[in-house]
Amino acid sequence: MSLKKKLGLGVASAALGLSLVGGGTYAYFSDTAEANATFAAGTLDLNANPTTIINVDKIKPGDTMLKSFKLVNAGNLDIASIKMATSYTVTDAKGDNAGEDFGEHIQVKFLVNKDKLNDVIYSTTLARLKTMSPDAIEGSIFGGWLAERGGKLAAGTDDTLVVKYEFIENGADQNKFQGDKLELKWTFEGKQGAGVER
Repeated sequence: MSLKKKLGLGVASAALGLSLVGGGTYAYFSDTAEANATFAAGTLDLNANPTTIINVDKIKPGDTMLKSFKLVNAGNLDIASIKMATSYTVTDAKGDNAGEDFGEHIQVKFLVNKDKLNDVIYSTTLARLKTMSPDAIEGSIFGGWLAERGGKLAAGTDDTLVVKYEFIENGADQNKFQGDKLELKWTFEGKQGAGVER
């Protein structure tokens, strides 16, 4: 073989070797590992039972009515605070209320339980309760009630709230309210506590 052919073959061999090295034909050990994560959000599920707390008729000034209902935490997270919004409508039977609100004559007392009628958590009229923001009553009504339960309504539990209603006898002429009807709606909002290190 001539020197030119030998040199040409040597250059071609070197080029082939470099292309194999540059082409990634290294042999090495390797291994892989995987890590997975799952995030499942908890649930808050607050219910009132029964949903019709009171339904009475033929009431007169001086009448009192003691009713109870349960707040149920059907979720899987503890409820740390409960806010309540009050709304109601009045049907003026005779049209002679002259702007006076029947709700000013209905007092509500939130009690600890039926056996302790003097242990009042909070007392006000429906008219005043309607104008309060939920934040204003959190510490007054449910804050005191939840304090007895470790500051929360635990997941999967329920508790009974007792309310005493009174058609206030004010010693004045209340004939204008004869036949009137007040329809009350309470909306409860349960909120979680602060997040924790998990």
